[in-house]
Amino acid sequence: MNDLSAEISGLTDRTLLVLDDDAPLRTRLGRALEHRGFDVTMVSSVSEAVTSVRAFAPAYAVLDMRLEDGSGLTVVEAIRAARPDARVVMLTGYGNIATAVAAVKSGAIDYLSKPADADDVARTLLASDGASPTLPAKPMSADRVRWEHIQRIYEQCGHNVSETARRLDMHRRTLQRILSKRAPR
Repeated sequence: MNDLSAEISGLTDRTLLVLDDDAPLRTRLGRALEHRGFDVTMVSSVSEAVTSVRAFAPAYAVLDMRLEDGSGLTVVEAIRAARPDARVVMLTGYGNIATAVAAVKSGAIDYLSKPADADDVARTLLASDGASPTLPAKPMSADRVRWEHIQRIYEQCGHNVSETARRLDMHRRTLQRILSKRAPR
């Protein structure tokens, strides 16, 4: 048993909700966290997650940000209402600064980009309050900085592609192609 599994097995409440609409990722992450000692409930939609939280609020949660039936932020709010001491981590393949800030403001303790390693997720869930995150080994690339800026403007425009394209002085189709891709490294 490694240190992380030992720490998890020492918890009094190991309930964990995993929400992701990508079935293979949800299953892989859920099983990996079960092997580390969490009591995992896996769901695939915002409505399933909210129903599960109302039935029994978990001590921990790992939530996808973008889902087919809404946003993981809705589930963060439901968890905070049912159990204010719950520790929630947001996951997303479309990470940017604006959504990270929104996640933390809604009550998440941290925000991780996909693909996230199960050990990283567990460490984040168990990190003490006020623990400093490790700094990246190298700064963001110019492509990543550009992508972050576009995402911030897109958020400010309420996810309106036409308005975002107008503000960025960019063709709407070009913007749609950029938005459909994952964040550059």
